[in-house]
Amino acid sequence: MARIKKILVLFASLALLAAACGGDDNSEDGGDDEGAAAAADGPSVGLVFDIGGRGDQSFNDSAAAGMDAAVASVGATTSESSPNEDGSNRAELLQLQADNSDLVIGVGFLFDESIAEVSAANPEINFAIVDGFVDAENVASLGFAEEQGSFLVGAAAALTSETGKIGFIGGVNFELIQKFEAGFVAGAKQVNPDIEIDVQYITEPPDFGGFSDPAKAKVIATSMYEGGADVVFHAAGGSGAGLFEAASDAGDAGSVWAIGVDSDQYLTADPGVQPYILTSMLKRVDVAVQKTIEAQADGSFVGGPQAFDLSVDGVGYSTSGDFLSGDVIDQLEDLKAQIIAGDITVPTAP
Repeated sequence: MARIKKILVLFASLALLAAACGGDDNSEDGGDDEGAAAAADGPSVGLVFDIGGRGDQSFNDSAAAGMDAAVASVGATTSESSPNEDGSNRAELLQLQADNSDLVIGVGFLFDESIAEVSAANPEINFAIVDGFVDAENVASLGFAEEQGSFLVGAAAALTSETGKIGFIGGVNFELIQKFEAGFVAGAKQVNPDIEIDVQYITEPPDFGGFSDPAKAKVIATSMYEGGADVVFHAAGGSGAGLFEAASDAGDAGSVWAIGVDSDQYLTADPGVQPYILTSMLKRVDVAVQKTIEAQADGSFVGGPQAFDLSVDGVGYSTSGDFLSGDVIDQLEDLKAQIIAGDITVPTAP
């Protein structure tokens, strides 16, 4: 797309984006509301978050971190937006970004249909989808081995638990989140075959509100702690804040634990709950987004499935807070090596 056209279209489309996304409480002030201009020599990138946008301290923020890193690494010019509460304007936002971008990224599997539609209408533009799959030459489908990272934090939970009972909270009970459950259960049982695991989901499809309901997550987590669980892992997006609150209410720091997801949630959580966050399962959406933008910049972008697993640091676990002992970390690293070598096969379904 011609340079002059980008500049002219940018000003017009920013106004349209502001109108389409008005009411996004997570936008930053001033000129960063829907786009932040960076160095002018890199690719232009439009990113459409999942519902909630920046500030969810989880999935969306990880994508944002990857885009921000690409601004520094390749001088990308970026624009961002978030869908309305029911997500009905996903296709509209994707098209607005495609009007003045070289690469458009949709964050979340719910973009499948919209990206398929908009990428077909804009074959000269490259697209990427996080956690989804679109069969098109100009779409990179960024997938993760969530079960592998969850296996490691499941092992960490079992190694840390004093009661022999732990919990898993899923945001929505469907295939993607079941991968987290499957890995977590397998990892815990690898360490302690007799461990008890309480598994609960916040909502059932087609209700995807389980990713943004911390109040319900807190109720579930509280019941788990009261039932004897002393370590609880969530794969529930923004609802995880409710788990952290429940942990801080349930007992003294060090007697009960919570495990975060997607990003290192110890770093973004309220200081009052940080002492309760044992670790986080890292789903490196930031790595996937950054590498995709860098591929656009150097001309190596390719469509099709892109896999991010333990072997490429696409998933993992955090050590912020130094709550995992050296002995536990050693055992986790040994398990990680066995998974990478193929000696342990982690299940992808419960």
